[in-house]
Amino acid sequence: MELKYKCLVLDHDDTVVNSTALIHYPCFVEYANSFLPGVNITLEEYFKYNFDPGVVKFFSEICGMSEEDMDKEQLYWLDYVKQHIPSVYPGMREILEEHKRRGGIIAVVSHSYSENILRDYKANNLPEPDMTFGWEYPSHQKKPNPWPLVQLMQNYDLAPQEMIVIDDLKPGFDMAKAVNVPFVAAGWANDIKEIETFMRANCDRYFKTVDELRTFLFD
Repeated sequence: MELKYKCLVLDHDDTVVNSTALIHYPCFVEYANSFLPGVNITLEEYFKYNFDPGVVKFFSEICGMSEEDMDKEQLYWLDYVKQHIPSVYPGMREILEEHKRRGGIIAVVSHSYSENILRDYKANNLPEPDMTFGWEYPSHQKKPNPWPLVQLMQNYDLAPQEMIVIDDLKPGFDMAKAVNVPFVAAGWANDIKEIETFMRANCDRYFKTVDELRTFLFD
């Protein structure tokens, strides 16, 4: 059966794997308790700030971290992530396997490092992505910059409408919008009203469950 979209462009954290609540936020709390006195961020606030203005401005403008602080936090986070592997959301493996079975392309555009993304895919028995764009890329090549999508279009001779971005946060939406690629909001990681309201009002589709995404892609 013909695919609705040739290329799935997936975010990683809180889209394919359940990681913010169980890994990234606890890591941030540990770091803040030791190195950022006076910074107290709840899980809901952490989700909101990563949604908008995004992780870099969250660290610099909300937490008051210098570039040196962010470098230290990054090393702390990398060590923490190496010791914690997130689990895939139920139903996501089946979506990726079906997409590959039908001849589709899978790409990942994330603010996690590619080596960790590939590790998580392997640990959760997911099909290996065809291309991965992670945090190791320079700032002008990371989302919300549309550079990863442009690379995918060029490498696979894809039109914007042959791709779809699936992401839970605004940087992914901004990236897709910049080059007219359809965008689906992944709403299964949290129940935060402000995020859901924005996504429902602005995105092409908003799905609260992985099953809804599967139905949209294949039925």
